[in-house]
Amino acid sequence: MKISLADSVVVLDFETTGLSPEYGDRAIEIGAVLVEDGVIVDRFQKLMNPGFRISSFIEGYTGITNAMLKSQPGCEEVMAEFSGFISGRNIVAHNASFDRRFLDAELKRINRAYDGACCCSLLVARRIYQDAPNHKLQTLVSHAGISQTGKFHRALADAEMTALLWLSMIERIRAYYGIPEISFDQLTELSRIDKLNAHGYLRSLAK
Repeated sequence: MKISLADSVVVLDFETTGLSPEYGDRAIEIGAVLVEDGVIVDRFQKLMNPGFRISSFIEGYTGITNAMLKSQPGCEEVMAEFSGFISGRNIVAHNASFDRRFLDAELKRINRAYDGACCCSLLVARRIYQDAPNHKLQTLVSHAGISQTGKFHRALADAEMTALLWLSMIERIRAYYGIPEISFDQLTELSRIDKLNAHGYLRSLAK
């Protein structure tokens, strides 16, 4: 069985009307990058009309306006296309529980599902960059010396910068612990263990 490597994933980000699909919030933008062998090789970005007006707070927070969304396709059309982009891939997101909730909710509306593995770059960063002031994406991008690729809180830019952060953490592990190849499952396991045990876990992988 072929091991899924951590540097071959889809990194995604949603912009949404609010925090909870359980209370009727919908996706308004999806951005994703396909990473293969540590290189971004494809991108996916679409605005989508949720079927109702978004709040002025969300307009200000994301820069996405009601006027921009008015002529866009509905969530169902966009998500049907996006389901093909992520098919058969492991996925990564920053604060992944949020994005996974919206991914699952939007796919459920069109009778589809994503059954692959998902890993949270925020949780991994808490173990790799324990000296960071906090673990928000914008802070980590600066802390890791990553060049900003676009405006934060727009889906594609956030997905790209999350991908670069993800790859920087892989390279940091490779360089510090002498591990040539890191699997997706190993980083998923790292994201779940106590951060005080992170160093010991990574050292064990080098043996």
